[in-house]
Amino acid sequence: MKADHLKGCPKRRFRRPSSAAPDHPIAANVLNQDFKADQRNQRWGSDITQLWTKQGWLYLAVVMDLYSRRIVGWAMDRRVVRHLPIEALTMALGYRQPEGALLHHSDRGPQYTSDDFRDVLEKHGIECSMSARGHCYDNAPLESFFSLLKRERVRGRTYKTREDAKADIFDYVERFYNRTRSHSYLGYLSPVQYENQTSGLI
Repeated sequence: MKADHLKGCPKRRFRRPSSAAPDHPIAANVLNQDFKADQRNQRWGSDITQLWTKQGWLYLAVVMDLYSRRIVGWAMDRRVVRHLPIEALTMALGYRQPEGALLHHSDRGPQYTSDDFRDVLEKHGIECSMSARGHCYDNAPLESFFSLLKRERVRGRTYKTREDAKADIFDYVERFYNRTRSHSYLGYLSPVQYENQTSGLI
């Protein structure tokens, strides 16, 4: 690598999840690091990360179907407010239209423990699960996705505006990660290829 002037992209440490507001209820860790699902829309995971632009921070919330590791919902905003994960979840619900039992897992961030977010889960009959305090590995698939996003796309780039970043993140998620990038967990198929092969659905 040195002879070819190549540099590696080492992984960064997991970030600690934000603490819930003192008056917000905390759900039990129902998922308990069991990230396997037998079918689509059985177990979803969610998380939020931040990306730097010359206009300031851009916050990204995503929803992942743990069955295929496919990102099925996302939202981006200049502020990390409680409507951000609600928009990502609403997108996922509209796109996937899940039927049957569905478990939603997240960390204990105030955006996920808010009454508004919990109301959306309850309205759609979705069971809520949350990571144990300070246990980032309880949401490892989402942390892994953010690590890939930053190593493979964001690191080394300079976004002049938040809109530039949004366009690039959309391209990474929808055109590359979901449809092209292979995953060893999925037998070296992309999430879309895995879903097509196992369920015949797009």
